[in-house]
Amino acid sequence: MEERQVASKPIDVHERSGVMAPSLLRRFDATWHEPAAEVRDVVDAYWSVRWELAADETIEQRVLEFPAVTISVETGAVPAPFMLTNVQRRAWSRTIEGRGFVFAVRLRPAGLAVVSSLDPTRLPATQPITRELDDRLFGMLGTVSGQDSAADHALRADSVITEMLAKRALTPEHRLANAAVDALAQGAGRESGQSVAEMLGVSERAVQRALRSTLGMGPKAVARRVRLQEVLQRLSLPDADAAHIAADLGYVDQAHLINDFRGVAGITPGAYLRELAALARD
Repeated sequence: MEERQVASKPIDVHERSGVMAPSLLRRFDATWHEPAAEVRDVVDAYWSVRWELAADETIEQRVLEFPAVTISVETGAVPAPFMLTNVQRRAWSRTIEGRGFVFAVRLRPAGLAVVSSLDPTRLPATQPITRELDDRLFGMLGTVSGQDSAADHALRADSVITEMLAKRALTPEHRLANAAVDALAQGAGRESGQSVAEMLGVSERAVQRALRSTLGMGPKAVARRVRLQEVLQRLSLPDADAAHIAADLGYVDQAHLINDFRGVAGITPGAYLRELAALARD
């Protein structure tokens, strides 16, 4: 693969990142890095975060994750050098302290089968990646680690994933899972499994099977998570109005949005808006 310039940009507080209390992103060096064209069937995005906090300071960062498996290389005050974050049903939190760096690969649905032999339906929410867990994935992250910068990590990941993809080509079911998640994301979770199947010219059962085999969840659960990420993004905008957001995103009413949000995020939209206002005052 020829050397390329990695396109990088800060993770904006007003985009659909899944980070709850997105104003906290200003405390970190949080950046998106664009994957090479050759790996985009495997990689949804690269991102990196670098932080350095005072000795007596901790930040509890909550995340409503996109429906994807993420693998990461980590240094500093981190749980392990290599980590896997599986698709999660509820928002999760991580304590940020000291100083550290994370370079992460957010995989597309097809990606886990290319870089590992792991079964997404049998993985815990988070897990250190060891050689005993999966030698292929451990070796890949070992090759990606140790680079000088996040952009260098991205270049190395491009190279090693391209090699892995040449040895494990995507199956039709993997490609269908990718296309289904793309359709759900583009519609901000408004689409149903049936409507996605019709768009893709396959049966609804085929879509369900493809998503369950790659992400461990069906189209309804994927759509719910995508839609709630859109709710988070819109609530972070000035003059956010929950009733308007509910109507625009296809909720039955505002109460439906409130119950759905609370079920996954653990708080109501109103409480979340008060948290954002408090952070803005700090």
